[in-house]
Amino acid sequence: MQVYPLVVHPAHPPAQVTAVEARIDASDPHWLLLRWRIEGAGGLVVPPPAGKHRADELWRTTCFELFLKPEGGEKYVEFNLSPSERWNAYEFDGYRDGMREYPLSRNPVCTMRPGSRFAIFDASIPRSGLPDVQCALGLSAVIEEEGGAKGYWAIAHADGARPDFHDPACFAAAFPPPSAP
Repeated sequence: MQVYPLVVHPAHPPAQVTAVEARIDASDPHWLLLRWRIEGAGGLVVPPPAGKHRADELWRTTCFELFLKPEGGEKYVEFNLSPSERWNAYEFDGYRDGMREYPLSRNPVCTMRPGSRFAIFDASIPRSGLPDVQCALGLSAVIEEEGGAKGYWAIAHADGARPDFHDPACFAAAFPPPSAP
């Protein structure tokens, strides 16, 4: 299991959230297991259940994201996962270029457990839908709080006035191929 503390983009400070941490568990042969833990979640805005279907613009409220960019190329995949159980996956030819839906054999599974002090969001993505090579990894979260504050959390951010999870600087970790130990 790999644990990644996320940092908030300095231009979008949170209201009550004090920390966000993402974990990846690649031990299951059929599912990639992901967990985000949000500390200070008393004012967290959680979209209501809406069913396990693809949807666009999930980032407009609380959602969680995984980016995988195979080494040596420009293409990358983005997974958007919502507490509403809605999800989407996109493939890009390069930085924000050539966006199209990325096929998955099964729907990801998304589960939100909100609490007053902290909240847990778990997601499972079918391993058959992941690149089978070494990848650069980006983990991020858009955390909306009551009153409209939105924090943009990632392993790392690019220098800039606006958060951009697609920026190569955000792909700050490595994700081994499925056959790697």
